[in-house]
Amino acid sequence: MLGSILVGKKPLVTVRRDTPVSAIVELLYTHRIGAVLVMEGDGIAGLVSERDICRCMHTHGTGVHDARADDIMSAPVVTASARTSIADAMAIMTDRRFRHLPVVEEGQLLGLVSIGDLVKRRIEDAEAEAESLKHYIAS
Repeated sequence: MLGSILVGKKPLVTVRRDTPVSAIVELLYTHRIGAVLVMEGDGIAGLVSERDICRCMHTHGTGVHDARADDIMSAPVVTASARTSIADAMAIMTDRRFRHLPVVEEGQLLGLVSIGDLVKRRIEDAEAEAESLKHYIAS
């Protein structure tokens, strides 16, 4: 379940609609993350990822630094609940072709998971299962 992946993750980094893209780039670099959520009050207005910044650079050149979050963000944002399975979350992200998925429960933002978080958990689960099978066979 996605809720278990959020335990121990870095604090969530968010911005407002009027945040300059140059400030978002600095946040991505400083926090070593691939996306930030654009918040409007307690609600998610959009998401700005490295991919959004690259797309804007392609279409607007160096003018991307003068843009604001709401100029380049992806919206509306698809979300999942804390009870969503890792396999289902991976399927959503693969089908929709994005790498970050906010986790929301009863209107409350809990965090943001990346495809890397999900792959890491799947590998950990597979390794644990293989180890369990080795112990079972050996006993």
